[in-house]
Amino acid sequence: MSVAATTFDIETVARLRTVIGRLSRRLRGTAAAREAGLTPTATSVLLNVDRNGSLRLAELAESEGINPTLLSRVIAMLMDGGLLERASDEGDRRAAWVSVTASGHRLAERMRRERTDSINAAMGALSVENSRRIERALPALEALAAELKEHRP
Repeated sequence: MSVAATTFDIETVARLRTVIGRLSRRLRGTAAAREAGLTPTATSVLLNVDRNGSLRLAELAESEGINPTLLSRVIAMLMDGGLLERASDEGDRRAAWVSVTASGHRLAERMRRERTDSINAAMGALSVENSRRIERALPALEALAAELKEHRP
């Protein structure tokens, strides 16, 4: 544990956790995802594959933090919607890869654009001072996200 981590009281850490959760929930749902009938998990899987390219199912399950059974159901739903494709691993027939289709990529881009537009509108409604505070906090928040990825329970 770093020295800096010990300087925060539990209330500060709880407030940060709460606001991150609220932001995540408010950005999760987009018109594009609703129109496509995607669950939050399916949305996350689609965006992950679109962002990272072809992934082995085991890597995707680990990255998403979900069990293989649930992942298989989500992948099947996304394949039925024409958003993902699945292929066998030539070197290991027990393994499979998933990749995004052109339709899946267009949907992922639309969802990202809707989320960006939502944040842009909300930031525009804030005071200049608060907008600048958020802007200055970005490097620290990015570092926090990296640490959380490394130290996931």
